[in-house]
Amino acid sequence: MDGGTQLALLLIVAVATYFQTVTGFGLGMIVMGATSGMQLASVATVAAVVSLVSLANSVVALPGRMHGIDWRAARAAILGILPAIVAGVVLLDFLSATAAGILQLLLGIVIIQGSVGFALRPVQLDERSSDFSFAASGFFSGLSGGLFGVAGPPLIFQFYRQPMDAVAVRNILLLLFSVTSATRSVYLGVQGRLDAEIWTVFALALPVVALVTIVGRRYPPPLAARTMRRLVFMLLMAIGAYLVMSALPTIVAGW
Repeated sequence: MDGGTQLALLLIVAVATYFQTVTGFGLGMIVMGATSGMQLASVATVAAVVSLVSLANSVVALPGRMHGIDWRAARAAILGILPAIVAGVVLLDFLSATAAGILQLLLGIVIIQGSVGFALRPVQLDERSSDFSFAASGFFSGLSGGLFGVAGPPLIFQFYRQPMDAVAVRNILLLLFSVTSATRSVYLGVQGRLDAEIWTVFALALPVVALVTIVGRRYPPPLAARTMRRLVFMLLMAIGAYLVMSALPTIVAGW
């Protein structure tokens, strides 16, 4: 990855971090979608960097936020997450080598699904869901996290439907995203796949994320929160649609 590519990637990280800071959502999806659409780096490389950045953010944010967590739900979700992370990374390796078009299509679908889930507010249930449903949402989030380093949508939808306090939901999601990022990063590290390029981009991205987060908190845009959510929704939909539409000709040609 040359200097120009690294600079472009860092600019995308900066924009995505700003959106995440002012809306609470979107960093991983914007970075994965934009870099894939612009073909700046491989999906595997960018997903590894996104996982490391997410893990670093979680390590800073998690202390002091462990209260109010439904540990039974957390354990059930983690049971689904752990094997799915490994399955997602293995699937990523396979698709990267044999079906790049399908990989891009899946990334586009994940981003579109995430943008729709971001725009919609789940209706809160009267009773807590079963442990199996938490494990299932953990599995699909883990699979997405293993593939693209983006594990949010299924877990976010599942937990915001529960009759739980909003603060407790945010805390448990932070915990589960920490587990997802840590598991993916450790798995890649044990395999010796966190190479110098990944560590270099990660080291460059960390101060960018920290600085832009501070800027976003101190200088939010002069727009209503609903307007910002709509902007993120439209941006993610545009990225996801572009990935899907550009992948389809490749897939059709391969048939």
